[in-house]
Amino acid sequence: MKKKFTLLSLLCCLSVASLAQQDAGKDQLITSISKQEAAYAKVARKIWDYAEVGYQEEKSAALLQEELKKAGFTVKAGVADMPTSFTATYGNGEPVIAILAEYDALPGLSQADTPEQKAITPGAAGHGCGHHLFGTGSVAAGIAVKDWLKSSGTKGTIRVYGTPAEEGGAGKVYMVRAGLFNDVDAVLHWHPSSANSASASSSLANKSAKFRFYGAAAHAAASPEKGRSALDGVEAMNNMVNMMREHIPSDTRIHYVITKGGEAPNVVPAFAEVYYYVRHPEMQTVKDIFDRVEKTARGAALGTDTKMEYEVIHGIYNVLPNETLSKLMDNNLRLIGGVSYTEDEKAFAAKIQTTFTGNVPTVSEAAEIEPFKVELKGSGGSTDVGDVSWAVPTAGMTSATWVPGTSAHSWQAVAAGGTSIGTKGMMVAAKTLALTAYDIFKNPAVVKEASQELAQKRGNDFKYEALLGDRKPALDYRK
Repeated sequence: MKKKFTLLSLLCCLSVASLAQQDAGKDQLITSISKQEAAYAKVARKIWDYAEVGYQEEKSAALLQEELKKAGFTVKAGVADMPTSFTATYGNGEPVIAILAEYDALPGLSQADTPEQKAITPGAAGHGCGHHLFGTGSVAAGIAVKDWLKSSGTKGTIRVYGTPAEEGGAGKVYMVRAGLFNDVDAVLHWHPSSANSASASSSLANKSAKFRFYGAAAHAAASPEKGRSALDGVEAMNNMVNMMREHIPSDTRIHYVITKGGEAPNVVPAFAEVYYYVRHPEMQTVKDIFDRVEKTARGAALGTDTKMEYEVIHGIYNVLPNETLSKLMDNNLRLIGGVSYTEDEKAFAAKIQTTFTGNVPTVSEAAEIEPFKVELKGSGGSTDVGDVSWAVPTAGMTSATWVPGTSAHSWQAVAAGGTSIGTKGMMVAAKTLALTAYDIFKNPAVVKEASQELAQKRGNDFKYEALLGDRKPALDYRK
């Protein structure tokens, strides 16, 4: 009996010591990130000021690479034929954990960091999706994990992926296609939001293209019979697509903008262009509907006696949620907690909320963590994280970098993202990512479980084929 008691006591002591050691490791990560909050706020603010659109993020990418090099990472720039992409690696051996970083802005969303709509430079770009925070927060997490790996002597590799042009450029797809994730065991990412969540959620698959019509110019009044209107081709295509909406699955989303419609009303347009997105929760359905959209373009060209060609700009899969990793991330998000506002931040939030429509959440919701859910059917937006998630077990989260009730891609998102509200949400994400990486390094068995889940969800016959085909990165899609 005495021997059993002694053994039990020893096991209990070992268990308590192990728990204390684990807590100490997490405390180290949290503390190291907190100490650098002011420095990372400056980095994020610089990228917010740069506001560089997809594949033009030269200064933003260089700044993040500089931070990683200073921290001891080995950086490779311009990977997968994208000048503003990079990978930054520290450590050796398995597991290999990747953290994704984005940094592209959106065109036309220039906005000051004020609760009133006020462009800094009218018509210029702005960070309406908070990728200045995304990239910086991910780098912060990567550096903290690197420091812990070094100080603890833990075996494994941490790698930060600098992924350009998420907004319509599909930078991560080219990385997946190039095999840059082939040796990775788990991928972690986050995204700015108006709420805190680490649910296992999917997204919409998406394929886009620019359809270009070529006609013949002529005097629109004196000799219109000699002209062939490229704009007529675009409008005929749009009319047919809009009629098609009744005969496609109701959860499909099709958007378009006419990017070129002619130069003057009295000249029959010889060239016109329309830019289309096709989205659906399932990538195969996106393929099928895109093919039908292409047929409308061909029919429009035939009917208007014009010529048509199209260029696929990007194509991305729906996110394949990994519940194993997502539950781990959710636990850590709850450990870190949400965002609490100062009185000044509350005043900013209250004023910006007066510009919202519909039901407006309370400001205090920024401090809450949403219930964990599993949502295998995507809704809302799309992300090129989708392709990564079909290649490697992947988990993501959102944090409240914006005032509750804020819509992404809005001036209100740009404004909050340039303030301390954005910084606080970024720090929540950085700490959560770091702690989740820590848990995987401490328990590599999680990798096996997550990999088995991925294999089961993909099915035995799955073979990755990029929706954008074999095209090279569309480096000029924002020009």
